[in-house]
Amino acid sequence: MITNFSTKKVYLAKGMESVDYTDATRHLLDAMHRYDIEWEFLPHTSSPLHIWARDYMPVQIDKEKFVRFSYHPDYLKGSPEYKPNTSAILSDLGIQVIESDIIIDGGNVISCGDKVIMTDKIIRENRQYNRNRLIDTLSQLLEAEIVLIPEDVYEEYGHADGMVRYVGENCVLLNNYYDFDKTLRKKLLSALNPHFNIAELHYDAYTDKSWAYINFLHVGQHIFVPRLEDKLGETAFRQITDAYPKCECHQIWDCDSIVGEGGALNCSTWNILSDSAG
Repeated sequence: MITNFSTKKVYLAKGMESVDYTDATRHLLDAMHRYDIEWEFLPHTSSPLHIWARDYMPVQIDKEKFVRFSYHPDYLKGSPEYKPNTSAILSDLGIQVIESDIIIDGGNVISCGDKVIMTDKIIRENRQYNRNRLIDTLSQLLEAEIVLIPEDVYEEYGHADGMVRYVGENCVLLNNYYDFDKTLRKKLLSALNPHFNIAELHYDAYTDKSWAYINFLHVGQHIFVPRLEDKLGETAFRQITDAYPKCECHQIWDCDSIVGEGGALNCSTWNILSDSAG
């Protein structure tokens, strides 16, 4: 399965140009231009409610294979205005997909090559499947082993991309649960240890936005880390840089407005392996 290390092109919702997100978007686009990363706005996404491109866009398996899961998360019940016309987007982009009725947001899919990490929220959101059939079906669709981790019950969306990220060479990076939730940390280590080597963030401090730092955009050999107006920014950036010695890490300023809406740079982008990118 495609990992972030193989991706070359980044898409953002057009709604990222809205006044609330202008500064963060400008900083990100300037940085991607500086490092010759191709980017493009998604069509049919002009609403500022459509900024969470990661969640509604399909999951890329290989250069030509994409799987579109059902974008009907529990937290959007009664809120159709957050859902763009994904069929029209894909048609305009010329991307064909394999359709699945399984409810999964893209932010809950952490590709690790031959393994995929997801939170166990997928079990309760897909009661039309028994657990074993669900895991088997996902494994076949994604062509990878499914590794389930417990969801953070204090996080509204149940996504994995604010909890753990793939470092490469069978290693993952875990958020700073050591600083604020040792019970969940123990459960996460138990779930991940049979499959991966684990590095951990550890700040000796906690804010309610500390998850946002690990929700960075990783495209190819570049990592774009949100910079927030709190005391953890430099510590988080230094530790993420240390965790990815083969990548260039860059801070993107003024991300507080995006993070205040519940996501960060991974949530608000969609990066793929594309022939159009150099």
